Amino acid sequence: MATRCTGAAFLAVFAVISSVLVAFCAAGSGVTLPAVSLAVVAGLVSLWLRRRDGGTDRRVCVLVLGDLGRSPRMQYHALSLSKHGYHVTFVGFLDTKPHQDVLREKNIKMEPITEVRGVKVGPKIFTYVTKVILQSLQLLHVLLTMETQSHILMQNPPGLPSIAVAWLVCVLRGSRFVIDWHNYGFTIMALSLGETHPLVRLAKWYEHFFGPLAAHHLCVTEAMKDDLQKNWGIRATTLYDRPASVFRETPLKLQHELFIRLSNTHPQFRSSWSEDEKEEKEKVERTVFSVCDLTDDTVTLRAERPALLLSSTSWTEDEDFSVLLKALEEYEGFIKGGASLPSLVCVITGKGPQKDHYKKLIDSLHLDHVEICTPWLEAEDYPVLLGSADLGVCLHKSSSGLDLPMKVVDMFGCCLPVCAINFNCLHELVKHEENGLIFRDSEELAEQLKSLLSEFPSSDGRLGEFRRNLRTSRGQCWDDNWDQNVLPLITAP
Repeated sequence: MATRCTGAAFLAVFAVISSVLVAFCAAGSGVTLPAVSLAVVAGLVSLWLRRRDGGTDRRVCVLVLGDLGRSPRMQYHALSLSKHGYHVTFVGFLDTKPHQDVLREKNIKMEPITEVRGVKVGPKIFTYVTKVILQSLQLLHVLLTMETQSHILMQNPPGLPSIAVAWLVCVLRGSRFVIDWHNYGFTIMALSLGETHPLVRLAKWYEHFFGPLAAHHLCVTEAMKDDLQKNWGIRATTLYDRPASVFRETPLKLQHELFIRLSNTHPQFRSSWSEDEKEEKEKVERTVFSVCDLTDDTVTLRAERPALLLSSTSWTEDEDFSVLLKALEEYEGFIKGGASLPSLVCVITGKGPQKDHYKKLIDSLHLDHVEICTPWLEAEDYPVLLGSADLGVCLHKSSSGLDLPMKVVDMFGCCLPVCAINFNCLHELVKHEENGLIFRDSEELAEQLKSLLSEFPSSDGRLGEFRRNLRTSRGQCWDDNWDQNVLPLITAP
């Protein structure tokens, strides 16, 4: 079977790549060669590969052409499927460890793939084309050699080449193809290459051509649902992101334990001791935020503690962290000008391509009342830190203007108020002056930080009001939301 599938993979990828290249050249000319070539190859090979057994209807492939550990929504899909008795094959890169709940679940099997770099010889377009071909071959081999699945549920973006490959495998094996639209890949590419770049034009055509071929579609906002219907001819179901149960306010004991662990590697969490406090050091354990009485193991927050400001990021082009850094400089200026404000510890978590660039900018700052650190947190520690913070900041600015930041969803699950940078559909999540504030530039963010933290650590001010509003408006949880919107698609005959 493996030899047969490998041969089919080479034949199929030839069809996919040929169709993409021919169709790109013929785009707008009415040529139907891509559709014809795909149909012919799919018809021939499907006679060869479509095999089902008694367990096929209880098997689902969840596919991410990216890092599984940094794909929380797809992890939640996998967990929801497993809770309903489905056997899930979770396909993607294993650069970052997924959440322990995913790793412990017996019904979820990880199927790792590796990111292909392409042949780095000659022009960049050659490198890109070879990357697409090699990635297609790898993905086809993985999907065609696993047991037949009833559905392939795929995240987009990234979708090139995974949309075409997953669709073709579904045709060949009689599976149903479901795309979960988080954003549009071509709009993300345009941030770095520009809208008129040939690769951006190809990516846009590609998504428009192959995207509508899926049997079912999910999306993250009503704005995206409307756009898919109007401009793509796609009828999608809106599945709003909801926080998993691990995102909640953190008890003081767990806060202190996390602060102690972080203080071992990040001095921003450490509390200094004077010579006169040596005896006390044997009786208490403390961080810059918390104190634990070792005689009875009780934990309290320090009255003179700094405020804990938190942001998370993938360090990509759609988040301009210079906005936050400038706001922090202005906040420092408020304090030096005599404003009664707490010091800040600003924690920015995440991994990504622009992290080194921003770390250099952070290191160049000279701030006396604001400290910044950029740790990478394990999946289990991230919700604990969110539930311990005083205020969240979101700089995600959707490339399409149609998706919502998952990080804010998680913050709201922890009842953490947020200051978020404005874009088109943000109002579907952040309610200005109700659960947070929306800003447009660094000056406005700095003024919001000043206003919200002016009464810190008292809970009587606006910051406390936002937190209380979040506690009373938590809304539908992920499981109920998923059961209502996704389960009917999976169980439909």
